[in-house]
Formats: sequence, C-alpha cells, structure tokens
Amino acid sequence: MPADPSRPPAAVPPERSALRAAPAPSPSPASAVAPAVASAAPVAGLLLAAGGGRRLGGRPKALLPYRGRPLVENAVRVLREGGCGPVHVVLGASAADVRERADLSGCVVVDNPDWAEGMGSSLRAGLASLAGTGAGAALVSLVDQPGIGAEAVARVRRAYRSPATLAAASYGGERGHPVLFGADRWADIAATAEGDRGARVHLVRHAAELVLVECGDVAEAYDIDTPADLARLA
Repeated sequence: MPADPSRPPAAVPPERSALRAAPAPSPSPASAVAPAVASAAPVAGLLLAAGGGRRLGGRPKALLPYRGRPLVENAVRVLREGGCGPVHVVLGASAADVRERADLSGCVVVDNPDWAEGMGSSLRAGLASLAGTGAGAALVSLVDQPGIGAEAVARVRRAYRSPATLAAASYGGERGHPVLFGADRWADIAATAEGDRGARVHLVRHAAELVLVECGDVAEAYDIDTPADLARLA
C-alpha cells in the first residue's frame, strides 16, 4: 500500500550514549550529555585519607576534629549519602590511631605503607583493593575537603554510564574532586599515578573523554592544608 502523504514521518530516537560521541579538544560539560541508562554495576566510593598533614605540624588529616568527630567520618558519610558503595578508605599516617579513634564500620580499610610518597601511592592502593569487587567505577574523594557534600557526590556518580566512564566535578568550569574512574581505566591510572600527581597524567591524556559535572552551586572545593584553613572546621 503506498504511504499516506498526509501522515508525518516517524520520529528518529535520539542518541543514547553521549560518552561515545566524537572526541573534542576539551572536556564535555555535563549539560551536553544526553540521558542514558546507566549500568547496574555499583559505583564504589574511594576515600584517600592517608595524608600526614605536614603543613599542619604533622597532624593526620583523617583525625582533624570536625563537628565533634574525626574528619574521616564526615568524608565516609558523604560518600554513602551520595549513593556510593562499597566504601574503601585508604589510611597511611597514624593509621593505627585512625582505626582506633574513628568509626569506620562497614568500610573496607586499606593500609598504604608508602603514603609518604604522595597521593599516587594511595590511589594505586585503593584501586587495587577494588579489584574483584564487581564495581563498575570508583568515585575518588579526598578526606580534607569538607566543603564537598553528598549532592556533589551524587551528581558525579550519576554521570556513570559504563566501565569506560571518566567524569569529574567542576567548579566554575575548573576540574576538581570528586572524580569518577570507570573500571576499565584503573590499570592505566595505577601505572601512571606517581608522587602527588595522582591521576593527572590519565586525565590529561583523555581530556576529550572527560565529562565535567558542575558542582559549584552545591559545594566548595577548598582543602584543609594549613593552620589558617583549620578555621573552616570550626
């Protein structure tokens, strides 16, 4: 039967996988990502909490007081309330004291004996601990950023599409934490994470694949690095 010329043509379904778009010279804003159905694989929370607080007089950042409890507990809570699980916590400086004084129940606690080498060693230890867990991605956060709450974590977590996902929070267009690394990326990140560079090498190499999720309206990405910064914990 010939087509009815009065009937409009059928709509073409929109593309569903923004992460497979052609590479661009700069990261893609989250607003440009088309809706997609994420995998059922869990997004694990990976908290880097090994720092010794050198500029804080050797006070481990995990044990800094915040709202009456060790700072590490707040960071764990934020990951959980943001929808991450399981939560792995990498300890280093004064690890035994942190285990004794902080409530890390329900977390997988990872000891990093090489914590003094920098963030890269903690990232490697944390990613290694996630091998075999079935997690589709690791959402990495830092213990000394209490201005980043559960809403920022949830936004970045929702950017997960597959084990190849690469996403990060942004603040006024500048990349920050948390950062989400799909499981397919862990081996390369571990191979290039040295010193305090963390995952920077991987992020620079794959900048065109990075999805930025603006979080400046719900979080503040300051660090607790110096004695002057301690006022933010009051």
